[in-house]
Amino acid sequence: MVTDVEVFRPGFGRVLVVVVVLLCVGGAVTGLLDDATTVWPYLPLLALLSVLAWAAYWRPAVVVSPAGVELRNVTRTVEIPWTALNAVETHFALTLHTAYGSYASWAAPAPSQSRVRRADRTDVSDLPESTYGSGGSVRPGDLAGTDSGQAAALVRSRWEQLRDTGVLNAPRLEREQPVVHWHVGTLAVVVALGALSVLTLAL
Repeated sequence: MVTDVEVFRPGFGRVLVVVVVLLCVGGAVTGLLDDATTVWPYLPLLALLSVLAWAAYWRPAVVVSPAGVELRNVTRTVEIPWTALNAVETHFALTLHTAYGSYASWAAPAPSQSRVRRADRTDVSDLPESTYGSGGSVRPGDLAGTDSGQAAALVRSRWEQLRDTGVLNAPRLEREQPVVHWHVGTLAVVVALGALSVLTLAL
């Protein structure tokens, strides 16, 4: 059964963030215990690295809900209503082509060539109908075991359900532009820690 809200985040990104944060925290604690006066100027830089890792590899997501698709990227979140969606593409990353323009997802990049070469039958079976091209072909970015493919399947499945039930028969746009939320808090923290890092290292 499909839940009302489904969220896609790449597993590798979360692992990377945990590793980076643990290294930064471990380095800070070890350094402070050994020689606090030498290490303290680097603390803002370590904090900055942790925040950047979180912003780039943990926060980004593709959120599918009854209202539409939410692309949470590094600096902003874009809300795309189902009535505005025209096509789903995965050439370089999951990209939604809409009545407002095209929007790519940081959380769902297309696979590398080595990953594509490892594809098998499970990567091209039981995908949403709109995934398949002529002759049943599947584009590399749509392979089921890839970030872009998983996110695209999530979007297409819900989109096709709405289409088949007639919800999208007469689509109407309620806005001239999509709702965009800039991550002001995150950007402010990055700028503040960046400035503090330069200041402490210069002293």
